[in-house]
Amino acid sequence: MKRAAATLATAAALALSIGGHAQAGTLTIESWRVDDLQLWETVLIPAFQKQNPGIAVKFAPTAPTEYDSSLAARLAGGTAGDLVACRPFDVSLSLYNKGHLEKLDGKPGMEFFAPAAKTAWQTDDGKDTFCMPMASVIHGFFYNTRIFKELNLEPPKTEAEFFKLLDAVKANGKYTPLVMGTSEQWESHQVLFTGIGPNYWKGEEGRKALIAGRAKFTDPQFVAAWEYEAKLGKYLPKGASAQTYSDSQNMFALGRGAVYPAGSWDIAYFNGKLDMGAFPPPVPKAGDACYISDHNDIGMGINKKSKNKEDAYKFLAWLGSQEFADLYTNKVTGFFSLSNHLISVKDPIAKQMIGWRKGCASTIRVNSQILNRGTPSMENEMWNVNAQVLNGKLAPKDAAAKIQAGFAKWYKPQQ
Repeated sequence: MKRAAATLATAAALALSIGGHAQAGTLTIESWRVDDLQLWETVLIPAFQKQNPGIAVKFAPTAPTEYDSSLAARLAGGTAGDLVACRPFDVSLSLYNKGHLEKLDGKPGMEFFAPAAKTAWQTDDGKDTFCMPMASVIHGFFYNTRIFKELNLEPPKTEAEFFKLLDAVKANGKYTPLVMGTSEQWESHQVLFTGIGPNYWKGEEGRKALIAGRAKFTDPQFVAAWEYEAKLGKYLPKGASAQTYSDSQNMFALGRGAVYPAGSWDIAYFNGKLDMGAFPPPVPKAGDACYISDHNDIGMGINKKSKNKEDAYKFLAWLGSQEFADLYTNKVTGFFSLSNHLISVKDPIAKQMIGWRKGCASTIRVNSQILNRGTPSMENEMWNVNAQVLNGKLAPKDAAAKIQAGFAKWYKPQQ
């Protein structure tokens, strides 16, 4: 009997190591964050197990490009892990609507998140929350402190100051004023336009007005954001239309440019390569309220078919804790806990960026909720339109008209 039991145990362990997914007894976490494997194995899981001895946990990530489709297939086939890293908005909402994720309202740990933090993982009516918020990313600008010192420049607070600064760098001739390319297009929209725009459309006020049909992209506050973007296009590198994201990272890291439109996830790439600072998107005029794109990026849900639900809820409660918020924010640099715990951020640039929350109102990327559901895809159109505006190939009012026309084709409140 002992030998048979040992054989069965070995077979079970082998099956787990091969499959890496749903198995009673071991909590398995699904995620697209392949880069975080070592962090989970050496820091996060041991920290959880210290509080919850006896619960085995396995972090089983899938390549980011394959994650959504392979996870959906595993959930449908009943072989997915117990805990599921959640993309924001429609991808995870679709999993909930298909009955794959647990409803989490009122569960331990959820009380530490404000309503805005939960928006990305709720039904449209806000009644059901299906993933616990984990982290957001913040958009702004990095600057090369050595170049700023050499040219006697200060981080700008207003747009007038920003253009004066960019003109000074351009006139000097040694450095590119604004390091960004438009070849891949996504940065034009996801980093720059949705970073600078909220100061014009007043963050959540403007975003929600579009959803409600009370505002159009052709309204002055949206057109003005594209006009500002068009002006910034004049400061991009030579050959920006052929420059990729990695080209831009490399160019800024090598000290060949003064300012880099950034997502906080970029901090880790630049650490140790150059001395830099960060500033939030400058406001149009002195005294204007400031808004930052503080975009909900990753959450965690529970597979409805999990065989380890009790332990999965224990793990989720720990994800809502102060300990996890501290560890994740400080170990995954540039990803900020969405909980209301007070966090002591150690990385100086990350500390600067999370500090913007104190003086600026947070919002999310303008089209991320509801607005990407129709045809033509607003996300795809936004990439193209913003790249063309930066390249000087499309007038701001024409960009607004194109996005609004595509939106009104399928969205009833805009018709």
